[in-house]
Amino acid sequence: MTITEWQINLREENLPLLEALSLRVPAAPKAFLRQLCKKQRVTLDGQVVKADHSVRAGETVAVKMSQRWLECLEQSRIQPEQVLYEDVQCIVVNKPAGLAIHRAHGHDDNLLWHVQDFLRLRGEKFQVAPVQRLDIGTSGAALFGKGHASISQFGQMIMDGKATKRYLALVEGRVTSPGELSSAVPAKGNIKEALTRFRPVASSDEYSLLEMELITGRRHQIRYQLATAGWPIVGDTRYRGKVISDMDRPFLHCHHLSFKHPETGQPVEINCPLPEKLLMQLKALGFTTESL
Repeated sequence: MTITEWQINLREENLPLLEALSLRVPAAPKAFLRQLCKKQRVTLDGQVVKADHSVRAGETVAVKMSQRWLECLEQSRIQPEQVLYEDVQCIVVNKPAGLAIHRAHGHDDNLLWHVQDFLRLRGEKFQVAPVQRLDIGTSGAALFGKGHASISQFGQMIMDGKATKRYLALVEGRVTSPGELSSAVPAKGNIKEALTRFRPVASSDEYSLLEMELITGRRHQIRYQLATAGWPIVGDTRYRGKVISDMDRPFLHCHHLSFKHPETGQPVEINCPLPEKLLMQLKALGFTTESL
């Protein structure tokens, strides 16, 4: 890749380009960022603009690569394109597979620490906490609240089921019709009812790509219910999923998160594209991926 690209979000709306750059790559000195703008190595929607130009939400920032820029990206922990959405109350980050949301046994490194370090580099010292759970092997949109009040508000929103969470899962078996998985699943030593809606996105003779919508939020809900239905997730060895090629993770990705903002009341809709490795796996199996 010769450029780094991302879209301006609400947190950056109306800020000078220089400030917006600094928020996304807080390890980069502002003098260096200013030089990038001066040397026309930064564009906004394909146009060269000055460092003091005001940015708008939805505009695309592109920065040409250099060794120093790469060093700044590495120091920033959270990459610019990982920030899927941000405002003053919350931040949504694209979690990679293999990284725990918070500290867990055998997994000291975690996304919470990355987000905390990212905000610390900005000089923002308020508390931040995840309010949405993703398994270590699952990738996709992860929501964090900023500050005690927002963490409580967003946490309650998730508990009340007022957020829509959709996942993409590649499963064994041919699934051709939408439906529901309604069954009891193990949850914290108990057995609790769980409901997941699904629809096939694409299928072959052996595999199906399903979009799953969580109605309840039990631990391992999608993984457990799909395996019980006879459609284990590819790569999910815990639930008898087949390992294909070099798949070292379950093919499960949170690709959509939407909610009514508990503070502003405004609708928020966030989409998170499939990681390149999962796209390559689909292509290797003969699936078309242009619409994903």
